[in-house]
Amino acid sequence: MHILPHLRELEIRHAETLAVIGVHSAKFPAEKETANLREAVRRYGIQHPVVNDRDFKVWQSYGVRAWPTLMFIDPLGKVFGRHAGEFDPATMGPLVADIIEEYDREGLLDRRLLDYQLRQLEIEDRPLSFPGKIEAANGKLYIADSGHNRLLVTDESGRVEQVVGSGETGNADGPLAEAAFSNPQGMVVEKDKVYVADAENHNIRLVDLGAGKVETIAGTGEQSLYRHTGGNPLANPLNSPYDLTIGNGVLYIAMAGFHQLWEMDLKSGQIGPFAGDGGEDIVDGLRMSARLAQPYGVAYSDDRVYFADSETSAVRWAGIGPDGVVRTIVGTGLFDFGDRDGVGKRATLQHVQGVAVGRGELFIADTYNHRIKRIELVTGEVTSIAGDGKVGAYDGRGARARFNEPAGITWAEDRLYVADTNNHAIRMIALDGSDYTVSTIEVTGG
Repeated sequence: MHILPHLRELEIRHAETLAVIGVHSAKFPAEKETANLREAVRRYGIQHPVVNDRDFKVWQSYGVRAWPTLMFIDPLGKVFGRHAGEFDPATMGPLVADIIEEYDREGLLDRRLLDYQLRQLEIEDRPLSFPGKIEAANGKLYIADSGHNRLLVTDESGRVEQVVGSGETGNADGPLAEAAFSNPQGMVVEKDKVYVADAENHNIRLVDLGAGKVETIAGTGEQSLYRHTGGNPLANPLNSPYDLTIGNGVLYIAMAGFHQLWEMDLKSGQIGPFAGDGGEDIVDGLRMSARLAQPYGVAYSDDRVYFADSETSAVRWAGIGPDGVVRTIVGTGLFDFGDRDGVGKRATLQHVQGVAVGRGELFIADTYNHRIKRIELVTGEVTSIAGDGKVGAYDGRGARARFNEPAGITWAEDRLYVADTNNHAIRMIALDGSDYTVSTIEVTGG
């Protein structure tokens, strides 16, 4: 996912001479389903053809060993190079240009455009497009309307009160209606200020609703491909910040691209790593020597930062303080996942992306299992409370309801609010009884 913006730049720059074909070789079972892949292609605005390599036949035929891998094929159909991992666009761009120039001199380029048709998703008139995260605060809902590149502030019934962002993809500060985001995700609210993880701009933005303006407080707008120690927040490039939480004046950031949690002291303004050494794995221990794997969700409570470690299908926490440690509640390995309730590591999840904490419990969006689950913090017991594990958009009690890749979740006393991403909807789960009734909130007025 993190290389897509760089690929898009190359596609646009060399539209007549470079053909990009994506091959999707899935890790998780949910990712093998063509319908789910189609939604992901639409969500990330992919403009090139994508092959669903669900049985790893293409992967094996090209001898691929890592995600992502680029294979370079010449105009005669022969492989002449490969690159494993993300790439630096400053290096890759000139290299591709030189290769194109060489084949052009040899008269081998065919400038006819590929003949394919993108399947369009008819959501232009819907109020939401792939909402990624949600926060409840001040009696309002704050919704990351990620596919529309904006934020919505609504009352609890879903009536839109404020719109933040022009809706155009971009990276611009300024008045609320003129500011531009790119796939905004997690938020945290303090009074009339909303901190936003602007994922594809690799920035942290501050929305001051009272003053009516948006400003960047961390990041350079460029994706960092190298881990660094932090410092001045506006001089340090970030890598796919995906969610935020606040504790004691410190902003904690799920820095998915670095496989780390970061922290930003809101008083001093300094930013830097908080947990994880940057290696992708599931290793507990002292915070800075632990290993994380693409954290997508964070929540703060009682001097702990709870986080959804998506690539290990894990839920973990990091303790605050100089001797803080990372501990795993659920999850055992990079390729260990499933859909099983139980206590602690006997339970399994599948690419969990959202966490919320309240009343001594963790509530999680078990994204690829299409369920909402609860973890008792004292016992570590994991229980499914809503969703039957199948894709759908049904309301009802507990397991009678259905979701479609829910990614965001927030707690508000007797309710949970869920960003049901692939249903383009906000769902509410009642906690004031034992049946966990799910209903859909109609977002209006945006």
